[in-house]
Amino acid sequence: MPRAPKPQKRADYRTARQQDNGAIELPKKKFYRQRAHANPFSDHQLEYPASPAEMDWSPYFPAYVADSEDLPDASAHAEENGQLLTAPKRLKQDVEIIDIGCGFGGLLVAMGPAVPKSLMLGLEIRTQVTEYVQERIRALRAQEAESGKYQNIGCFRANTMKFLPNFFRKAQLSKIFICFPDPHFKAKKHKARIVSTTLNSEYAFVLRPGGIIYTITDVEDLHNWMVHHLDAHPAFERVTEEEQEADECVSIMKTATEEGKKVERNKGQKFVALFRRLPDPSW
Repeated sequence: MPRAPKPQKRADYRTARQQDNGAIELPKKKFYRQRAHANPFSDHQLEYPASPAEMDWSPYFPAYVADSEDLPDASAHAEENGQLLTAPKRLKQDVEIIDIGCGFGGLLVAMGPAVPKSLMLGLEIRTQVTEYVQERIRALRAQEAESGKYQNIGCFRANTMKFLPNFFRKAQLSKIFICFPDPHFKAKKHKARIVSTTLNSEYAFVLRPGGIIYTITDVEDLHNWMVHHLDAHPAFERVTEEEQEADECVSIMKTATEEGKKVERNKGQKFVALFRRLPDPSW
């Protein structure tokens, strides 16, 4: 009997996992493989809210959904074209930490127990990789049902370069992680780098004063690019080496991601830089 082709095997495996909602075994990465990078300027047919107030976070953090009586306003409905609409479910607390380009979720899984009182979200543009992380989180929650671990981490598919302010309010976030982003080596591709003059202003918008942007890469040229652009932005100042080394999140960031582990195996260098969001000047 001939073997099923790889795409069919992957489809069958993922379908079987989706049907078994109580799956406890971690998903197998080989069934969710995809190209390392995606073009952020392409039309990826993404879904996104018109504003942060319209975002429904309940599928990603079900343990944190607020009861209706806990909400500040009692009106849970709105009317449009004569039809009654149910407002999105709200959470007991806001998402505070994001991992831009979270990959296979290594940082999310490592950071979740380290920041148990904060909600952390991974943003990933690749469809199959996003599905893997979601399945991974679902399995970890099932394995740790008694302890309640991993309820504070989530992941969904998004293009950060286009829609970041659609998801997060001004000064909502306390930490932004940018780990081993696509270097885009060619000069004509530099506009696709995740750190740039324009994008840094969006990061400043969603990051609260005192919040930190964490960057790490194994490409020195990209490191210098990110440092140059963040240094030049008036809303950020670089964190000192002493404070950087004392930050627990830095040690986790260096070792938890798939790319970080690969660099470690290849005995490569890791370049780290942290930037603090400054308070807005008084008018």
